[in-house]
Amino acid sequence: MKTHTFKGGIHPEEMKELSNKCPITDAFPKSRTVTIPVTMGGAPNTPLVNVGDLVAKGQKIAASDKFMSAPVHASIAGKVKKIQNCLVTANMYVPCIVIESDGSDRTDFMPPLDPFTCSHEEAIERIREAGIVGMGGASFPAHVKLNPPEDKEIEYVLVNAAECEPYLTCDERTMQETPEKLIDGLAIILHTVGAYGIIALEDNKAYIRPMLNKVINEKGYADDMEVMLVKTKYPQGSEKFIVKSCLGVEIPSGKLPADAGCIISNVGTVCAISDAFRLGMPLIERALTISGGAVKNPCNLKVPVGTLVSDLMGDDAQFTLKDGETAKIISGGPMMGFAMPSADFPVAKGTSGVTFLTAKETYLVDEDPCISCGSCIKACAMRLSPVLIVRELKADNLNKAKRFGLMDCIECGCCTYSCPANVRIVQRIRIGKASIREQMAIERAKAEAAKSNGGTK
Repeated sequence: MKTHTFKGGIHPEEMKELSNKCPITDAFPKSRTVTIPVTMGGAPNTPLVNVGDLVAKGQKIAASDKFMSAPVHASIAGKVKKIQNCLVTANMYVPCIVIESDGSDRTDFMPPLDPFTCSHEEAIERIREAGIVGMGGASFPAHVKLNPPEDKEIEYVLVNAAECEPYLTCDERTMQETPEKLIDGLAIILHTVGAYGIIALEDNKAYIRPMLNKVINEKGYADDMEVMLVKTKYPQGSEKFIVKSCLGVEIPSGKLPADAGCIISNVGTVCAISDAFRLGMPLIERALTISGGAVKNPCNLKVPVGTLVSDLMGDDAQFTLKDGETAKIISGGPMMGFAMPSADFPVAKGTSGVTFLTAKETYLVDEDPCISCGSCIKACAMRLSPVLIVRELKADNLNKAKRFGLMDCIECGCCTYSCPANVRIVQRIRIGKASIREQMAIERAKAEAAKSNGGTK
């Protein structure tokens, strides 16, 4: 059977076998508290609650009136104990609402809504009110993605079921355990945007295809959607390569999938859309994988959003670590995840896993000088020249680095993985991008100041 792919990429050890046989189990923080970031995708939100307030599970606790925003809801019932800055993924301190459980299961869900009889506007508003964002990591608001500008004609909705990151298996387990919910969520999206659906599944998970096809046929959706196998290769799950593999179309530089007639949604996002309509439940919980060589019992868990990872650890909790084995903690997978100083950070809407790596599983050595071997160029699926970008960044030539494709880099880590000199290529590129964005912000501020002063001299 034909599998679809793209040029470039790498084949890191998958390490899926550590957790892909582990069913998703419900878990609750042992401290009975959650730390919920006020903003988890889109424009910044403002808290709607105060310290001391009682909240119900599913109650909206932070929101913004901007269309690009996605509201945040209480993931447990209880009392608001604190509103303060806390450490989150990417090592940033952001405003969070800390809620302590009161032991009840009070809910404040929306009423169920029939997705096939409601209007387009009602469907988009339901997805927005449910606070649904991309759950693969980017956390882009789903209602914005599913409501493209009128000049963007959407022909395909692609479900990113590749899950190409090593170690992570929560999407794989979700497809096995709740295929009906995935197909229902996709059918809702297709009805909302008027397109054809493709579930892009890496061929290392080809055994799931018959399960999905069975549901598709039973529900009568065979003319509306299909399951397509793509080659197991990293970074197959990146939106640019899903589109290239499935449709043979290349998204132009600086453009979005909508410019190629596509919308791409993660497995978890699609299932959350089904829950928002069928149950009226906002996005208040998610599945994630706990894995890595330092974990005694790798597992897949479903937890309330805001659960501290450290609240799931210990002999009396969900998983334990091997003594003295943890060399690096990563929020996400080892290729695109963020190294964290400890496990005291909350599970956000976009947290697909936490990886505890041993010294043998990661590189803790110093950089050697670049030998200009070109390994990074060969590995780069974006067909950039990482060695040239880094060379210009070292020389502080930001504009030349941009000309070599700095802002087109998707930070997948293929170059760093392939570099025999252990150059921290992605780290340097992230710093370079941050510098560019800072420059752009300064320029925008100057332009706004000049505009308010009546123009420049």
